[in-house]
Amino acid sequence: MPLLSHLSELRRRLVITAAAILLGGVAGFVLSDAVIAAAAEPLSHVHGPSVATLNFTRLGEAFDLRFKIALTLGIIFSAPVWIWQTWAFLVPGLTSRERRIGVGFVCAAVPLFLLGVVFGWMIVPQVVNLLAGFAPASSTTMLTAGQYFDFLLKLILGVGVSFVSPLALVALNAAGVLSARAIIRGWRIALVVIVVFSAVVTPASDVMSMVFVGVPLCLLYAGAAMWTWAHDRRVARRRALQR
Repeated sequence: MPLLSHLSELRRRLVITAAAILLGGVAGFVLSDAVIAAAAEPLSHVHGPSVATLNFTRLGEAFDLRFKIALTLGIIFSAPVWIWQTWAFLVPGLTSRERRIGVGFVCAAVPLFLLGVVFGWMIVPQVVNLLAGFAPASSTTMLTAGQYFDFLLKLILGVGVSFVSPLALVALNAAGVLSARAIIRGWRIALVVIVVFSAVVTPASDVMSMVFVGVPLCLLYAGAAMWTWAHDRRVARRRALQR
């Protein structure tokens, strides 16, 4: 494709993705009350010397919070759409084989993304307990709702997206774009990226939450490398038999 055609294709897929996120966001806004109650629940079970409370410090902060939750849920609910649009744009002019790979990629990526979201949600209480436990005795940890949910949503979405990233390596390898040798040789770069990513989506002072996020990503990367290595060996044997 010429450059203008690529830009037109990108615009079309971005419009489809934005529409799907908007529809999901409407549903997310309706569910925002339940999400706020569930997200604030870990604060009532903080084990430590301090008491943690959630506070709204501005008149419009409650609305801003609902908007953030709606946007986040919109991204989660529309995951099948934007994952497919991303794959279709990265690999244009799909052959029938590549279309099958794309369908398999989406079918596997959506559960992995949702699994990452659930995993991120599960580690939130541990992270909250750990960080609140550093407060002095008889103190009160006053959290603004905006800051707390920014941390929460960033952590959950970041972990969800990170769970899909190794699958992208598998899909690109299956499409012949990326070799297993390149994936295995790039393990040092991947490790640095995982550490930096884990530091970005977790509090800077909390090493344990970085470990909670980074270890599963390392295991997923290792699994992707093993799968692509086996796949390239099968392809090499098939080509040898055809000669």
